[in-house]
Amino acid sequence: MASDTAPTGSVTDRAASLDPIASEPPSPRMPAGISDDVLDIVFRQARTPSRWSDAPVPQAVLHTLYDLVKLGPTSGNCSPARLVFLESRDSRERLRPALSSGNVEATLAAPVTVIVAQDPLFYEQLPRLYPQAEARSWFAADLGLADETAFRNATLQGGYLILAARLLGLAAWPMSGFDAAKVDEMFLSGQGWRSNFLINLGYADELPDTPRAPRLTFDEACLLL
Repeated sequence: MASDTAPTGSVTDRAASLDPIASEPPSPRMPAGISDDVLDIVFRQARTPSRWSDAPVPQAVLHTLYDLVKLGPTSGNCSPARLVFLESRDSRERLRPALSSGNVEATLAAPVTVIVAQDPLFYEQLPRLYPQAEARSWFAADLGLADETAFRNATLQGGYLILAARLLGLAAWPMSGFDAAKVDEMFLSGQGWRSNFLINLGYADELPDTPRAPRLTFDEACLLL
């Protein structure tokens, strides 16, 4: 009996699969073990909290957090990020003079504030971190290249920290409203590191009840060449 629908595996189906115009775009395939729930936690439903829980962040969680962050790729495995975890109220109170007014309350209420910094002399570790080349000499002879590399890759590692924190059940509040020179003087002068940005970490007690702010569309922000 005739049918209006081509049977599975018919010539019509095979032709459609070969014809880029006739066929539908393939649906994105998730890697094994990745679910929509994970994408919701890391991106779709993650929000900057409007209020922090009083629950402390255990040091074991901070160690686990760093053990995830350090595995993210950096150029030549240079790994320039250095992290200072301000756990105590007193240490965050010391940060107050360096903060813009809008960041003071959230920082003092957060269980932990992370100073995401970079080590300008990161290249001294390259003989161990990247032994397959004489990479130290690339940067020791060009401090401009070293500064650019340190800043770019430490920023990248700070981004890994935000995503890893969300996967561990933490909320993250990244901040750029602060006086970097004051932070460097108060917290980093002994190490010679330079502050990049700050991240408040903790467990969210309340998320914003307002809609997420709009984002640019693919066509507005991307080019396919």
